[in-house]
Amino acid sequence: MSSPYTVRWGIIATGMIADLFVKDLLLDPSTRDVSDVKHEVKAVASSSSADRAKRFIEECKVPEGAAAYGSYEELVKDQNVDIVYVATPHSHHYQNTMLCLEAGKHVLCEKSFTTNAAQAKRLIETAKAKNLFLMEAVWTRFFPLSIQIRKFIEDGNLGAVHRVIADNSFGDNVEEKYGTTHRMINMDLAGGCLLDLGIYSITWLFQTLYHTLPPPSRKPPKVISAITPYHATGADEMTSMILTFPSAPGPAPAGTPDGSSHPAHGIALTNLRVASDPDGFNTCKPAIRIQGTAGEIQVDGPAFRPRAWRFIKAKAQGQKGTGEPEVEEHPCEIPGHGMFWEADECGRCLRDGKVESAGMGWEESVVIMEVMDEVRRQGGVKYPEKIESLEYPLAL
Repeated sequence: MSSPYTVRWGIIATGMIADLFVKDLLLDPSTRDVSDVKHEVKAVASSSSADRAKRFIEECKVPEGAAAYGSYEELVKDQNVDIVYVATPHSHHYQNTMLCLEAGKHVLCEKSFTTNAAQAKRLIETAKAKNLFLMEAVWTRFFPLSIQIRKFIEDGNLGAVHRVIADNSFGDNVEEKYGTTHRMINMDLAGGCLLDLGIYSITWLFQTLYHTLPPPSRKPPKVISAITPYHATGADEMTSMILTFPSAPGPAPAGTPDGSSHPAHGIALTNLRVASDPDGFNTCKPAIRIQGTAGEIQVDGPAFRPRAWRFIKAKAQGQKGTGEPEVEEHPCEIPGHGMFWEADECGRCLRDGKVESAGMGWEESVVIMEVMDEVRRQGGVKYPEKIESLEYPLAL
């Protein structure tokens, strides 16, 4: 057996998401039945100070030898780093990712990828020109659970898929918890539920209605949406979207004009004041419902870290309500937080000389950003010009 490919990581930012990611990187890959890649944290950078980076390294129990930097510019010069994980707020993704690419580093950038589609396109153009790997860190896409569900749909087991409903909402007292400066509602940091929480709802629509089609058949959806802004800052606190996908998985109904495809509706919901899981015990069960002619897939929440799904088989016409329900339960435990699977994907792509992942490709990231651009346009949500700019470098 050949030795595993070693991925040497640099970490930009030291917040909660970086903490979760690094702790997952340090777990033994064998606990998730992985033997072909392994991960090492070689450097951490904090924009505040090198001391903060050192504390982060100690708190995460990173093995000895990892460098601590007080600026991102120093980290991207580190020759021991192959790929950089960008864990800054959405507002800074474009500038920070461009810094890494210009320095010749591969990048895994947190979602949402950027603040707008134009920035995403520019990053992709740069990665392509420099032959560098770049991926949006939509970790949920790489869960075995997500892969199982996509295959279930692709194999035709759900029949023709006509509707997907996905909700990722937190029930908080917004004024008390976030006030006027917290990143969740801070327009200077591209705050609001759309880019932070709604991306997961949209992810479920795309990975079931778009990604399950052959690439030539994938077509961007039409968007109808509504936004309620937070009175104190103008960030979106409630966003609801209906996406009409022109082509969806499964056979078209008999008599369909072109006979080859059918549309589907994806309903994506996100909210800061009411929750997908109001009691914290998952009593409400599915946060995602994927509905086809052969039955329904239900995915228990939270949408970003699901651990169980089920298939409820449809009864034949005239048989509904008779006999026993046919339900297949599929528990999917996670040996950690679950961010290691996207890291493993990065490692395999680097090992194989790929610049993008088939699981979360550039074209799909751009289309999703275009959807969110249109949602914001319809809702009248505009971020400050400097964080939507294509100018680089630009101090934020």
